[in-house]
Amino acid sequence: MGSRRFGIQVPAPFRLDLTVWALRRTTHNEMDGWDGGTWRRTLLVEGCVVGIRVTQSGTTTDPRVTVRVDGEDGSLGSDTVGSVHRTVSRMLGLELDLRDFYLLADRDPPLRALASRFSGMRPPRFASVLEAVVNAVACQQLSLDVGIHLLNRLARRLGPSGGGIHGCPSLPSAGQLARAEHDEVRALGFSTARARTLITLGQRVATGELDLERLRDSEDVTARDALVALPGIGRWSAEYTLLRGLGRLEVLPGDDIGAQNGLRRHFGLGAGGGYTDVARLARRWWPYAGLVYLHLLLDRLEAGGHLGPTSGSHDDTTERARPPAPRRTIRRS
Repeated sequence: MGSRRFGIQVPAPFRLDLTVWALRRTTHNEMDGWDGGTWRRTLLVEGCVVGIRVTQSGTTTDPRVTVRVDGEDGSLGSDTVGSVHRTVSRMLGLELDLRDFYLLADRDPPLRALASRFSGMRPPRFASVLEAVVNAVACQQLSLDVGIHLLNRLARRLGPSGGGIHGCPSLPSAGQLARAEHDEVRALGFSTARARTLITLGQRVATGELDLERLRDSEDVTARDALVALPGIGRWSAEYTLLRGLGRLEVLPGDDIGAQNGLRRHFGLGAGGGYTDVARLARRWWPYAGLVYLHLLLDRLEAGGHLGPTSGSHDDTTERARPPAPRRTIRRS
């Protein structure tokens, strides 16, 4: 087993712990390992299975991120390491400049309170659009806890390298999903319809009939329509994929029950408010409604006692509570 190491420069503010928690979503997520200071994951890049360990040093306002890549000797060439760099940067939102979001939050007192508490969280994304769709299918009309249990089982059973690297199993590739048997997937706890959806998606992506990654170049409406046209994908799953897989920060999944509850607590959404009311409320945060969704997720995790202080020298409560200085000219990032 060989290893390579590199650093990534990150615009402030940044907190790895909050970003990883927004990616993990629950304490029992086995795919995104977190021990309070190191994020661990198994990735499939350039045809190679590698493990990553990501840490933060410095402070929230002067962050430094270090990535260690572990893989079989001879597999860690420059192409693989470069692909890992791009994947980690995309998954953790490291290239994003969110100063305009903090300016928007500063004019909205309830949002300002959330943004101050969770300053430094970046909007994370899944490693691929297919991974986002698989996550959506697993969590459709189920509690998040149940959905993550299903994903853990799917990763352990069908993912690459058995249990993965660093003890973190990885979700199966399109080819691995395509080769799965319906009974095998159903035995993991998926319904017949969900098992059929996952296998069909894997087959269509593996054969090249469906290129989900091309949706990155599509407008929101076009991408949403393409996703809803897929078997087993409804409005919530499509919007979840837009935000979590394509990084469309303007999208707040309006059918999400957890988000609706958070909007009632913090932003006055009516007791009977549904999708249309959420969409109307979200327009006041354009183009960052998806960031509000992620802040509400962290709010629920904190209420459950799952968010602790970051470990190491970058834990600076005074600094992380202060949004970055506003700019005079607002540009959309």
